[in-house]
Amino acid sequence: MGRAGALQGLKVVDLTRVLAGPLCTQILADHGAEVTKVEPPAGDETRRLGPPYTASQQAAYYSALNRGKQSISLDLSTPDGQQVLHGLLAHADVLVENFVPGTLERWGLGYEDVLAARYPRLVLCSISGFGADGPLGGLPGYDAVLQAACGIMSINGSAGDGATKVGIPVVDHLTGYVALSGILMALQARARDGLGQRVEATLYDTAISLLLPHGANWLCSGEVPAPLGSAHPNIVPYDKFRAADGELFIGILNDAQFGRFCCAIGVPGLAADPRFVDNAQRLGHRAALYAAIEAAICTQPAQAWADTLMAVGVPAAAVNSVAAALNHPHTVHRQMLVQRGDYTGIRSPVRLMGTPAVPGAAPPDLDQDRAAILARSWQGQAMENARVAGLAQAPAPGLAIRMQEGNTITQH
Repeated sequence: MGRAGALQGLKVVDLTRVLAGPLCTQILADHGAEVTKVEPPAGDETRRLGPPYTASQQAAYYSALNRGKQSISLDLSTPDGQQVLHGLLAHADVLVENFVPGTLERWGLGYEDVLAARYPRLVLCSISGFGADGPLGGLPGYDAVLQAACGIMSINGSAGDGATKVGIPVVDHLTGYVALSGILMALQARARDGLGQRVEATLYDTAISLLLPHGANWLCSGEVPAPLGSAHPNIVPYDKFRAADGELFIGILNDAQFGRFCCAIGVPGLAADPRFVDNAQRLGHRAALYAAIEAAICTQPAQAWADTLMAVGVPAAAVNSVAAALNHPHTVHRQMLVQRGDYTGIRSPVRLMGTPAVPGAAPPDLDQDRAAILARSWQGQAMENARVAGLAQAPAPGLAIRMQEGNTITQH
């Protein structure tokens, strides 16, 4: 029998919406954590960011980030919603939130003021745009806003196009992994000393950290980086080129690869040309080298060249569409797509061989697991944490729960 998921038994309360937080908690769920997604009455905004929509009428955007979770809707600004949250936190290991900084404190749920003392083993991960303080502290932030503010747009695209957003929400994605890493490190520290702590992940810090090598180049040279299209500021040739039927990306890091590349495309003399003998010379004569390469590869399809070059150890790939990438035989071989009935999603790239991830059920409908979550949140609590909407004692097993107008919990 296989071992349980690496995070089996870990209990996570997920207060996050949109991308970075839900991505983090979905990975935790894939690896065995029990994730309770607490949504506001209107639900996670991504539920409505369509079309396209899935068979269950959820936006595809939402379905990509919330599998393996259970959902309950609570208004955390109300005493009733907070009572239920405290019931969940009584048994939780991790709380993840991405409210505007100060929101939990305004609701009387601040970590330093309340949660740390009440739940000393709890790891709280806060995800925000800019953090709580400083010149931009507390301001709202989305991926593209941070790409603009932190210089990423300025180095993306071509010189004639102006600043260009990266085509995927790269800052959000990486922030999700930053949060995941911080949570796992905090849990390791808790295993040593028994204490939880607050973990912070901000889109701003993540975006600044992405400025590699451009930031290092500027710190060293003082020259402000400019957009280079698909080219690399430090390496040539490391760019896309036009083949007979489409574009081919070639990534060459050293002189030995360059020599093999020149032989493979039928112009071995290029490697001995004084203008191209090493990377520094190639950087200085980029335009001449590009013209020679495109003249040599324009007669064959991009995929044929990619096969030829990869066979001799030169990294290269045809520039594929999203559809071509997801349909690629290697995507199938790597089991990158998760299928659960009508649901299809993309697997987390984190692979553990001894305790492999087992992606969970399709993303939940809003509030679909209310009864199960409420029943679970009351088990084993002290009386003061078991009161919900005026209940004087923990309810008996099997008590039916319903949500009335105004987000009030009552028994019947």
